[in-house]
Amino acid sequence: MRGFRDFLMRGNLLEVAVAFIIGAAFGTVTSSFTQLVMDIIAQIIGGQPNFDAVTVAGVNVGHFITALISFILTAAVVYFAIVKPSQVIRDRLKKEQPAAPAAATSEELLAEIRDLLKEQTPG
Repeated sequence: MRGFRDFLMRGNLLEVAVAFIIGAAFGTVTSSFTQLVMDIIAQIIGGQPNFDAVTVAGVNVGHFITALISFILTAAVVYFAIVKPSQVIRDRLKKEQPAAPAAATSEELLAEIRDLLKEQTPG
């Protein structure tokens, strides 16, 4: 039982569970936003915001058009609500952190080792 408890309390599993729950809740937000934009499109062009009946040369492409518009709107919501703000926050945090000292090159490290060996060698 202890191993199972340790498995459940591992950081990765808890992070995935939280991400799944937040993702499901955010899915409702993006669906609502997509429906809002589709309603605005319907108001502009008149009619229903459903392209399911659109056909091209006898091939029904309406379902694809509706899914594509929903996907683009969902991607826009994710980008502008999550990705872009997180990039801005990350960039601000990077600017606030002091710059790390430059790492020594391999030549500099070898020269330092050489000098230390010279100091240790008698004569």
